[in-house]
Amino acid sequence: MSGVAQDGEVAAPPGWTASTSRATLPQAPPEPASVRRFALPTLLLVLGPGLMVMLADTDAGSIVTAAQSGTRWGYRLLALQLLLIPVLYLVMELTVRLGVVTGKGHAELIREEFGNRWALFSVGALIISAIGALVTEFAGVAGIGRLFGLPAAATVIPAALALIALVVTGGYRRVELVGITLGLFELAFVAAAVLTHPSAHAMAAGLVSTSSFSKPGFVELIVANVGAVIMPWMVFYQQGAVVQKRIQPRNLRAARIDTGIGAVLTQVVMAAVLVAAAATLHGGGHQLGSVADLSAALSPALGHETARYVLALGVGGAALVASIVVSLALAWAVAEALGKPRSLNDSVRRAPLFYGLFTASVTVGAALVLTSRSLVGLSVDVEVLNALLLPLVIGFLLALAARVLPKRHSLSGKRRVALLVVLATVTAVGVLWVALSLGA
Repeated sequence: MSGVAQDGEVAAPPGWTASTSRATLPQAPPEPASVRRFALPTLLLVLGPGLMVMLADTDAGSIVTAAQSGTRWGYRLLALQLLLIPVLYLVMELTVRLGVVTGKGHAELIREEFGNRWALFSVGALIISAIGALVTEFAGVAGIGRLFGLPAAATVIPAALALIALVVTGGYRRVELVGITLGLFELAFVAAAVLTHPSAHAMAAGLVSTSSFSKPGFVELIVANVGAVIMPWMVFYQQGAVVQKRIQPRNLRAARIDTGIGAVLTQVVMAAVLVAAAATLHGGGHQLGSVADLSAALSPALGHETARYVLALGVGGAALVASIVVSLALAWAVAEALGKPRSLNDSVRRAPLFYGLFTASVTVGAALVLTSRSLVGLSVDVEVLNALLLPLVIGFLLALAARVLPKRHSLSGKRRVALLVVLATVTAVGVLWVALSLGA
């Protein structure tokens, strides 16, 4: 079992740094099975990057997308939420594998393997996705404030300042603990789904229904839900986080479990939001235009105060943890692409670009939210954009895996085929949505 560094990270071998490739270190012989087994304390040490990025995955935009799915189509998109669990795990497990084995972040690996232009191209796509995501996160924070009669500035500005203070003054371990704590408030949606008393018969019928594919808007919400489950900034964050935490190849199994737990948890929350919306809003002519609309619609089933606090906890926690993850992903990626210091354990003086980028991204997201339109429409648009960028993300992951992973950590044939199927499917769905949009 690995030791613990003073900052709570998994201890690295002598001479290792966050920018050192493990592929260049002396290769030890394979460890016997007895050594590769890990105990619960090892899992607890490694646990964090996967859980935090998955909780951020169920962000304010994803929650609204799931609620819109349940409101418009009942339980017909519930099966998709469950089918996306293995898809999410496959993509993020490869991300973890690349970070753990090479000791390098995603943008850094792209720069070293494919050159500066491709690194800047990938970072450019990330910036587009990240800014869109941050606007939806702070719009969610503003929506929570309105539930309690507060103007947007009264919630958005303090939230932005608190996030900046957390990252600028805290090391990696503290940021991760705070982020996970905030994200766990999303479990309020699971309680809400239970309290709405959904019909088991209606859910079962919705799981096997295929009657809506030809209807306007259905394919768009399929694309949006795919975009809501795997976002470009998740890849950049998780690969950077396992490097920051110095997780070693011998702890790869524990890191996979961390990712698996997170993949199941995030989709359980998404399914819960969809179920709660379908049970209370579907077929009632509800127009979902804001968090306040969702609260008003849930009030008859949950009670006015319960609905407000469920949404305050769930959407607020999701928006805040996602804001941390998205902004860190952007700051890590740009600093990696430019070869600049980027550790959360560095001082502001040592890594001014990294902290400046984080502060700027939070500030821009908070500022733009005051001029954004409907959170529901914006959220669906952002998730559709993420789905259209997904082939690029998966393509880079597969290309990097083929080039940098040593044989003992390379993808198996079945896993490679599965990822190629995911890549082809996502690309086809995106093309279909574009074709339908142009034809509309």
